[in-house]
Amino acid sequence: MKKKRDKALVFSNKMYLFLIPALSFFLILWVYPVLQLFYYSVTNFNGIDYNYDFVGLKNYIKIFENGSVINSIGNTLIYTLVVVVLSNVLGLAAAMALNTKIHFKGLFRTTAYFPALFSAIVVGFIWTYVYMPSSGMIASLISLFGGDGSTFNPLGDFNVALFAIALVEVWKSFGTTMIIYLAGLQTVDESLLEAGRIDGCTEWQLMRKVKLPLISSTITINVILNVIAGLKAFDYSFIMTNGGPGKSTKTLMFQIYEIAFTDQKMGRASAFSVVSFLVIIAITVAMLFIMNKREVEL
Repeated sequence: MKKKRDKALVFSNKMYLFLIPALSFFLILWVYPVLQLFYYSVTNFNGIDYNYDFVGLKNYIKIFENGSVINSIGNTLIYTLVVVVLSNVLGLAAAMALNTKIHFKGLFRTTAYFPALFSAIVVGFIWTYVYMPSSGMIASLISLFGGDGSTFNPLGDFNVALFAIALVEVWKSFGTTMIIYLAGLQTVDESLLEAGRIDGCTEWQLMRKVKLPLISSTITINVILNVIAGLKAFDYSFIMTNGGPGKSTKTLMFQIYEIAFTDQKMGRASAFSVVSFLVIIAITVAMLFIMNKREVEL
């Protein structure tokens, strides 16, 4: 009996050897680059010439002296707010509709999730055509109904362009958000809802007092996912507007890209990346704390 236990212990110890390949990839492809990022952030490395010097906190100071950086932070926060609010409101509304006995639920669910299957490049090019003035889809519909489609140009409007690309992110993430909410709603015990109806609760009261508290963890997941997606936004700003018109759609990630590859200041871009990384972690942790506390209270 003792020999069998010893063999089982040896076999159990050998199981940890299977972690080595995955752990090696993690260290090489994630930990090492992150450590390099912190190292380059205190140098004047330009991304090409390895004869660089140590500059201390100079790169970090320059970040906050640059007005365009402050502008990109503001754009990113507005973009994130639009994505979080619209994705969750629309996703929750659609999930609640699908959670009822309606026809063609499977078809609608598949159609709504379909945009999530496309890459950001494909989605960006599709919506560039949709927003195109004169010959774009929306402009053509405006002209069809007697309007002037040539004046419709949201990507060329300084005040509208950021919201236009945020709507693209909402369109792509809507299906995922909806599916997560639907999964949460389907865990709600129907007997609780029936008891509420017997007590005279309306459907609105059931949603506020029963359904939403019971899916509070699902709301937390969706909000956090949308916040992260908004804070690291780059694709649509780069593909659809190239940061324009002016600087109206330059986000944090786009600004980092521009500093690194256009200005060839890899050290300063690394410092900006470190600051962005810490800000995103701080916001995410703060939101997790607040929303988890809210879940406990509910």
